[in-house]
Amino acid sequence: MTGQSGLSWIDILVILIYLIATGYLGWLGYRGTRSAADFLVGGRTVHPIIMAVSYGATFISTAAIVGFGGVAGLFGMSLLWLTFLNIGVGIFIAFVFLGEPTRRMGHRLGAHTFGELLGLRYQSRAVQIFAGALIFLFMPLYSAAVMTGGSIFAATQFGIDFEVALLIFALITAAYVVPGGLKAVMYTDTLQGFVMILAMFFLLWFTYSQLGGIGEAHRYLTGMADMVPAKLQAIGHQGWTEMPAFGWGAIQYNLWYIVVTTIILGVGIGVLAQPQLAVRFMTVRSRRELDRAVPIGAVFIMLMTGAPFIVGSLSNAWFAQHGPLLHGTVETMINADSDGDSDRAMVALRRANDAGAWVPILGKDDKPAVVPLVISTREQVHDNAGESFELVSGRSSIITYVKGQADRIIPTYISTAMPHWFGIVFFLALLAAAMSTMSSQFHTIGTSAGRDLYEQITHKPHGSEPSLLAMRLAVIVGLLVAVTISYTVREGYVIARFTAIFFGLCAAAFMPAYIGGLFFKGVTRTGALASMSVGFGISAFWLLFIKAKEASAIGLVQLVTGGKPSLLADVPNWPVVDPIVVALPLSTLTLIIVSAFTRKPDDDHLVQCFSKQNEARSLRQRLDSTF
Repeated sequence: MTGQSGLSWIDILVILIYLIATGYLGWLGYRGTRSAADFLVGGRTVHPIIMAVSYGATFISTAAIVGFGGVAGLFGMSLLWLTFLNIGVGIFIAFVFLGEPTRRMGHRLGAHTFGELLGLRYQSRAVQIFAGALIFLFMPLYSAAVMTGGSIFAATQFGIDFEVALLIFALITAAYVVPGGLKAVMYTDTLQGFVMILAMFFLLWFTYSQLGGIGEAHRYLTGMADMVPAKLQAIGHQGWTEMPAFGWGAIQYNLWYIVVTTIILGVGIGVLAQPQLAVRFMTVRSRRELDRAVPIGAVFIMLMTGAPFIVGSLSNAWFAQHGPLLHGTVETMINADSDGDSDRAMVALRRANDAGAWVPILGKDDKPAVVPLVISTREQVHDNAGESFELVSGRSSIITYVKGQADRIIPTYISTAMPHWFGIVFFLALLAAAMSTMSSQFHTIGTSAGRDLYEQITHKPHGSEPSLLAMRLAVIVGLLVAVTISYTVREGYVIARFTAIFFGLCAAAFMPAYIGGLFFKGVTRTGALASMSVGFGISAFWLLFIKAKEASAIGLVQLVTGGKPSLLADVPNWPVVDPIVVALPLSTLTLIIVSAFTRKPDDDHLVQCFSKQNEARSLRQRLDSTF
């Protein structure tokens, strides 16, 4: 089992080999980084396989494997719709419809960052600064969530302090992002991507083999529908192989809106406007490389998201069949928050008496003993609230929850069910997932701050050599901010939430201006800036005052409502609806209306943006300057 504390010399040797390989690839990236174009977009000569795997490894992080895999353990296989959107939207639409226009316009305008692409397309320093500021200010939240997930797993897996694990993650990431730029990031992403592939293949195979095959595993999980905790049933949970109940106007439909609007739409659509992913399209030489990358990226994403979502759901079945024996003590959940949190959950302890009947274990003052929730099981007894439970084969029937942290489900399953050697491999996969995403995040943070903020605020002329020193310093600043957030916020449940928040924010603020700028000549700079402002403003307002989970955590809404977690706390369903549902349509409408009544771009500039002849001339100039 992998639940042992500490590291053996074999564990240390395997990890060192992996880190040495990562360091070597980072050194190759550093050696190949001779210009700002190398640092920013890999010299625009990246191989399609490297680009596809790097794109996927950047896309997939501990948020997907641990965070959303754990959420699947709570909510079930309805999360597979996110895998469908990840492939259909994040790969097919992104590569086939957005990849080539992004690559082409980026080459024509000489753009190196996502913010610079928008700024040059709209001839607006304000647009570029706005985009750079949003990325620099909010991406550290996403980075911190990824870093926290990896650090918690490492600390739990090997019995080391969280602070030590966090420091290791930060130093390793900084070691190859700061000097090596995007080439180092993409080389190491590729190695990490293949480690993730091997780990997910084995994880999926092992789980199904333990449960009697694909058909038997899914039949068993379907039959466990009546084992869903009562609090989850109350918000629409109908079983781990079913979609939540759909409707409007009652709390029993809350889960549908949590799963569909926040998880499926927020992350599945928001991927189109992710700055660290969009810049990948500008790293290849032609559309041919993008087309060749589509099947590679699709298979990678299918495996990297599908496997943890399936395994997270099936972990419920595995624990029902193979979970730890209770040795005569049953712990039954008697109080938990409606959204699955168990910070205030308690369990009543029961045991079998000589006659075989299950009776309460008495504590102080001869009252039934209660302890903080550890394992939820089912035994045909009634607790103080009158809820009935049924014991299954003397084992825990629902996976262990620790303080309601969904991200603990996958690590707990790995440490309980899998052989010890796989714990090391899975740790490397998580390390790979976290580092590949964090490296791209910090690279994007640094280039946005250096290129889109520092150089624009100081009015550095476009076309001049970018300041690599400023960008590398910005990477370090972003890293320090993310580490500080990770050190302060350790609740693993924030991983999935922070991911959805950042993806949704990018969709509302960037997507209309980004897609409109690629395909429509009539979109104006005023329209783009207004759209970005509306998208960000509504998203921020929704998170501060409407969406109960985030608003109550921030605390500002309580000052306005007198203690209520949302301005719409008394209106069913709205407090769990994600801001993307409101912000993205309004942001798009703003772009259309404002562009219709404001000054159109100059014809000469539109020719520069959209003329293929201009692209060929630009490519020849770059080749002449190179050789």
